[in-house]
Amino acid sequence: MYDKLIKEHQLDLNKYRTAWAFMVGNPWENSSDARIQINPTMFEEADQLAKLVLDGTKTATASALSGYDEGEHIPEVDGKFDILLDGHGKPVCAITTTKVYLVKFDQVSSEHAFKEGEGDRSLLYWREVHENFFKEFGLFAHDMDIVCEEFEVIAKF
Repeated sequence: MYDKLIKEHQLDLNKYRTAWAFMVGNPWENSSDARIQINPTMFEEADQLAKLVLDGTKTATASALSGYDEGEHIPEVDGKFDILLDGHGKPVCAITTTKVYLVKFDQVSSEHAFKEGEGDRSLLYWREVHENFFKEFGLFAHDMDIVCEEFEVIAKF
């Protein structure tokens, strides 16, 4: 689907992993995935987060380890790249993972919160927003495992 775009930007097609947006599930696929919950602000939020990545403010993200399906791999530093989509499914850039580590929710650092680039970039803001998000999906616990991922933009579209 993205072969032409990948070639145009002189990226190695063999290193392409997947395309995704900052939202739960993929609303552009026909899917019975119960995790997909369309809400009016979801697309707007995905657009805002993609812009933060493009301007270099957002260089990290986090997810709940318990939110991964059995057999689903967590991000890894493997030299591959993903295509980041905006809230409307349009490719905005290619990113590669540079660091991945697991930490308990209450142990996420202020440095990581800053790298996520959201709100005032404080740890307090990060905890509030992520606690609310994880609660929506019944995943929250103060001692839950968080997958912290850092990435860099390797091509802008």
